[in-house]
Amino acid sequence: MTLLRTRAMVLRRTNYGEADRIIQFLTPEGKKSVMVKGVRREKSKLAGGVELFAVTDIVIRSGKGELGILTSARLVHFYRHIMEDYDRLQFGYEAIKQVTKASEMVDEPEWYDVLFETFKGLDAHSVSLQLTQTWFYLHYAELMGVQLSLSNDIAGQPLQAGERYTYDVAERGLRLSASGEITADHIKFMRLVSVKSLETLVQVGGIEQILAECFLLARQHAAV
Repeated sequence: MTLLRTRAMVLRRTNYGEADRIIQFLTPEGKKSVMVKGVRREKSKLAGGVELFAVTDIVIRSGKGELGILTSARLVHFYRHIMEDYDRLQFGYEAIKQVTKASEMVDEPEWYDVLFETFKGLDAHSVSLQLTQTWFYLHYAELMGVQLSLSNDIAGQPLQAGERYTYDVAERGLRLSASGEITADHIKFMRLVSVKSLETLVQVGGIEQILAECFLLARQHAAV
């Protein structure tokens, strides 16, 4: 019998039989699908550890085929503040949906880090929703293999501080444009978004004036 002990977040829950569930977890080791026996019964000890928007310590016992058996689930942190704001909650669902779909195409352990950071941002109301969304979309695109170039335009020329740019949807990059909405300030901030945590980014001053354009740029590029 093989046991896997790991941290996890719930991606998907499917009722099975009278009291069981099949749950798909996202872990630092990738996605894991498990059978959770009796979890829908009122006194189940596992129920509290298999909620959405939570980080849980789990133990999985190897089962038949690829479906493991969940033997232990201890709640580490529940991001309850996400549930208090409709827009944050809806984006939380959207992030789970997109990570679930994307990880089926690109199976990378970094998806866990992306969803974990997104949950933290959505839970902290001091972090604006647009900032969390911008961070998610930029890192989503990177893991999908379509990282936004923040050093060169679509012609291969280095981005210049005194120029303006617009996003070219067809070429999936920045195009030089005299009437473009993207300036050096936007590019500098997007470079920070690509390498820094939300906790660090929220301390950057003056982002309110450029965040809307950064959000639209990141969302366009991710094209989810």
